[in-house]
Amino acid sequence: MVMKVHGAVISTATMRVFAALYEKDLESEFVPVVLRADGHKKKHFLTLNPFGQVPAFEDGDSKLFGNYSVHCSCTRGTPLVCEGKPMATVGVWMEVEAHQFDPLAVKLQRELVYNPRFGMATDAAVVEENETKLAKVLDVYEARLSQSKYLGCDCFTLADLHHLPALTNLLGTPLRKLFDARPKVSAWAADIMARPAWAKVLAMRNQQ
Repeated sequence: MVMKVHGAVISTATMRVFAALYEKDLESEFVPVVLRADGHKKKHFLTLNPFGQVPAFEDGDSKLFGNYSVHCSCTRGTPLVCEGKPMATVGVWMEVEAHQFDPLAVKLQRELVYNPRFGMATDAAVVEENETKLAKVLDVYEARLSQSKYLGCDCFTLADLHHLPALTNLLGTPLRKLFDARPKVSAWAADIMARPAWAKVLAMRNQQ
């Protein structure tokens, strides 16, 4: 049976799911959840994810949520994970994304991408504070990418994939200057954003 992914293309977590599925060449059915209509709080959706957050999955008889790396260990498509000791380094950089990069990216996307889209004001103080913090994180990335083509190793993995939605959003804002000012980071961002699987995700988003 084809996996069903319940989510919203505006959701970075949903976009990560589809990036992984396209990289793995796995078939799936997208079931849109209308967030502005509180579709993620409806009774049916809560049977899939009791926390009321997208995405959620139906894979045959299995109901899964909160794990956008699902099926990434299967042998089809791009490996995305490594065997043995290299996976420990990939895991470290997945943690870096989750705890150092993503919290800042979430705040900056809200102020620079989503608030303007929905007619809300941008808080310049929040942008300034988090821009400074993001610059320091990207300095660490620049040093890392001087040692390795990708964050986890010399192959594209989940450590890179997890950055794609936020990178795409932030590079469309004035904060692009932070990435352009760091040659290794800029080259890495251009590389991973040019992947065919990511192009499919963006095409799907643009059709909604």
